[in-house]
Amino acid sequence: MSGSAAAPASDAAPTPAVPARWHRRVLTLAFPIVLANLTQPILGAVDTAVAGHLDGASYLGGVALGGLFFNFVFWGFGFLRMGTTGLVAQSFGANDQAGLRMNIVRALLLAFAIGAIVLALQAPLIDFAVRAIGGSGDVQRHARAYCHARIWAAPLALANYVVLGWLLGTQRVRVALATQVFINTVNIVAVLLYVYAFDWGVAGIGAATATADALGFLFGTALLWQMRPRGLPALDRSALFERAALRRMVTINRDIFVRTMCLLGTFAWFAHLGAKQGDATLAANALLLNFQTFMAYGLDGFAHAAEALVGAAIGARNRDAFTQAVKVTMFWSALGALAFTLVYWVAGAWIIERLTDQQAVRATAEAFLPWTVLSPVISVWGFLLDGVFIGATRTRDLMTSMAVSLGVFLAASWALAGTHGNHGLWAALMIFMAARGLTLARRLPRLARDVGPEIGTRRG
Repeated sequence: MSGSAAAPASDAAPTPAVPARWHRRVLTLAFPIVLANLTQPILGAVDTAVAGHLDGASYLGGVALGGLFFNFVFWGFGFLRMGTTGLVAQSFGANDQAGLRMNIVRALLLAFAIGAIVLALQAPLIDFAVRAIGGSGDVQRHARAYCHARIWAAPLALANYVVLGWLLGTQRVRVALATQVFINTVNIVAVLLYVYAFDWGVAGIGAATATADALGFLFGTALLWQMRPRGLPALDRSALFERAALRRMVTINRDIFVRTMCLLGTFAWFAHLGAKQGDATLAANALLLNFQTFMAYGLDGFAHAAEALVGAAIGARNRDAFTQAVKVTMFWSALGALAFTLVYWVAGAWIIERLTDQQAVRATAEAFLPWTVLSPVISVWGFLLDGVFIGATRTRDLMTSMAVSLGVFLAASWALAGTHGNHGLWAALMIFMAARGLTLARRLPRLARDVGPEIGTRRG
């Protein structure tokens, strides 16, 4: 008792030292994650630039629709990364080495099972998605070619999410950076080889991503084997399939899955309404969504740091660590959002010109560029609070928040897109981003009060 009482006194004496220590800790975690995340939209930008310089806007539209399909198929199962990070971070904070191993094995088994189902259902999945999103006949044909080439790596792409989640949860951010850089370097080299040397066209862009996913899984599992906890007993099958642990994993993943489907449903409806306005608008929105994606991946670096730090604080039952993690990651997220806004304001038109030489697409994208300039300062709060609630495994709050935000978006798009066209559609997307942050912010005080022994199971 006396030991626990002494700690706050020693912390309270040098008040400025605590924030400085936490700023260093957050930046040490966040900076490699930001770099790792930014390799993803750079890769997307390379794919967009390659497709954007093929002969006609339909190639770029096809890659955009194909990419949206994989947002559903792969990002839709993003709970494999997020759920793994939250569970592993709490085991890491509690110094539970057996839990670290159990969590990744369970998640990998789930990833392979889901990937096998995706492969078995690939033909109807691709056909349904392409028809549902829309676009011209040429756009749909190129989208199918992209999807059929990329989908064969589905089990390994999903397993890569688990590997990344384990690395983030154990705060091995430099290893996570090395893994992501490896995957995306392979992808960039492969897309240039397949498209320009082998002349595979849009299918080559999809095949390059599949190649990178496969080699990335081999690279990541080799690293995991090197970092495996030593001295543990042989894996106990009964413990691996222990009912309470499986139920918790399934519940967390179910909530995150529904939350992600709401998010992807928003962007699918956004793409659908954009496609109804013609191929040029569809392609322009695809270009501008690269800005949104680049910003999201960058700011998610601080959200991922929040996941790891919040999860570790909860695993250690440390309320002060939870509070500091939220405050400091929020501070740096806000600064990052301002930086993105400034870059897009100054260099947005230049970036658009680098991504396509189609004059109609350039002109259309520049007309709607101000929305991407505004987006970072509106979107940042939802991104950061996502990380806080994932680290706390308060996934029902995440699910509810996103469902409410989707409803707000649908109402706003109905009210604005019909009368204000694509400007109204972008305004509805900004309203959606604001709703994400506001709905989670309402739940944050209760989460802070609940930090304690019950946080891992209480789901309010």
